[in-house]
Amino acid sequence: MRNLWLFLIRYNAIFWFILFFVTSIILVVRHNNFQRSSFISSSNVVIGSYYQQVNSWKSYLSLHETNEELAAENGALRQQIQNLLQVDTTADTIRIIDSIEQGRYAFIVANVANNSVHKKNNYLTLDKGSADGVEKGMGVITSNGVVGVILQTSAHFSSVQSLLHPDTRVSVVLDSTGVIGSLVWGNSIDHRYGVVRDIPNHVQVEKDEKVYTSGFSLFPAGIQVGKIMETGVSSGESFLDLKIELSTNFSNLHHVYVVKDLLIKEKEELEADSENNG
Repeated sequence: MRNLWLFLIRYNAIFWFILFFVTSIILVVRHNNFQRSSFISSSNVVIGSYYQQVNSWKSYLSLHETNEELAAENGALRQQIQNLLQVDTTADTIRIIDSIEQGRYAFIVANVANNSVHKKNNYLTLDKGSADGVEKGMGVITSNGVVGVILQTSAHFSSVQSLLHPDTRVSVVLDSTGVIGSLVWGNSIDHRYGVVRDIPNHVQVEKDEKVYTSGFSLFPAGIQVGKIMETGVSSGESFLDLKIELSTNFSNLHHVYVVKDLLIKEKEELEADSENNG
């Protein structure tokens, strides 16, 4: 104990210097927007690089599950292509029928460098950033469902506000009735389930009914987000809360797609003009 006190007394100047230096950095970052943005951007790069290395061996250990997901996705894509093909019997050609949404969305493939599922506010880190065309506010999906929304970007990484976050809301539609609702994580502590809110009380809802994105938010219409597990959860006199099992397996995320809406600026400008003229 005596030697410890002698050590602290002898090098007290160094300890005081470190304490004041760290305190000054914290004050500068906290009270200056430019320094705070620079610090967050730099920390995203460092932390993202570390998580990328850690996740590389995790991905290797999960190759079997990943291959199964890719095989299922390829099967679904082949079915979609088959539905879009139409053979012209009078000529030796194949004509592809365009959908309404074709050309509106672009997709940026990214890998998950870090992910949380058991916290109150959950986030992800992706290995793609502004240099790859990723921007704040873009949606993130998998082949199985919705993941979240881009929250912040650096040049080569981006952070995602997960669907497993109390502030994330996604516009969804019920399969059988076409009724629009809002998908939230709610107060659930289980990453497998979510809640669809704002469903009128008179709507007849069946268990195991599928729920899809409506197209009114950041995500293209028709992406399955889950299926209904409980139908009788009342949130008031006029509306129901529907507990659903989420399609996305948040505990095993490796590959995702960042959704880039190519017409979002045109849509936002039109809506802004309508509000100003209203």
